[in-house]
Amino acid sequence: MLAVIGGSGVYNIEGLENTRWVKAVSSFGEPSDEVLVGELAGQSIAFLPRHGRGHRIPPSEINFRANIDALKRLGVTDIISVSAVGSLREHLAPGTFVIVDQFIDRTFAREKSFFGNGLVAHVSMAHPVCHRLGDHLHAAAQQINIPVLRGGTYLVMEGPQFSSLAESELYRSWGCDVIGMTNMPEAKLAREAEICYATVAMVTDYDCWHPNHDDVTVDTVVKVLLENADKARALVKNVAPRVQSDASAGKCVCRSALQYAIITAPEARDAAMLEKLSAVAGRMLNQ
Repeated sequence: MLAVIGGSGVYNIEGLENTRWVKAVSSFGEPSDEVLVGELAGQSIAFLPRHGRGHRIPPSEINFRANIDALKRLGVTDIISVSAVGSLREHLAPGTFVIVDQFIDRTFAREKSFFGNGLVAHVSMAHPVCHRLGDHLHAAAQQINIPVLRGGTYLVMEGPQFSSLAESELYRSWGCDVIGMTNMPEAKLAREAEICYATVAMVTDYDCWHPNHDDVTVDTVVKVLLENADKARALVKNVAPRVQSDASAGKCVCRSALQYAIITAPEARDAAMLEKLSAVAGRMLNQ
């Protein structure tokens, strides 16, 4: 089952049928919102408003663990994250979509793992997104003529304030391509939950480094966001059947990320943690 995490504008897709809002249940607290479940070309698809309907939750207060856990419990196997970002590169103009393949995580006020005291695991994040999903997104974007770049590094900042000029220039010197506030720890948690995850980063502005563009403001970001919404809906509609018909999905390495990750001996595992992780890590814990 494919899920899309993003803003409410992505969900108004022509052809989406039999829609209903489903109460999202998680052992990690309250998710951002209910999950919109429907059918697109006969295939089940789910949508989760990352910030809640009406954009009421700031980045640092999103319950990322509850969001991913709830989607896992619904049977989600693939997640496409649709996220607004600032550009750190001249060639990535507002309106460009970037299929991200790397992250630098600069967040510091968020719970970043399902695991903890009583049950410890270490998953690999060397390649933090699903290459298979990225390929599908890139092909779908090209087919409908969306300006798209395959590959790029996303700097995830804590926010909610935008960057200072010094910070923006620092991130550029690190080789980062885009900057945003939402994809960490989302991508880490999806990996721990053995869910394939890919990011569509939609460029809204040039952050504040560009000498020929105004400093980023909410007004300018919202304007480009609205312009990008049509393209995002078209992309989701085009990529969904590609994901659903992918016969190789079951063998994707993302879906066995916990195979050698859990390090706590069975006899030392905390019973309460085992219960909380029944969905996220049930495949390994029930062996």
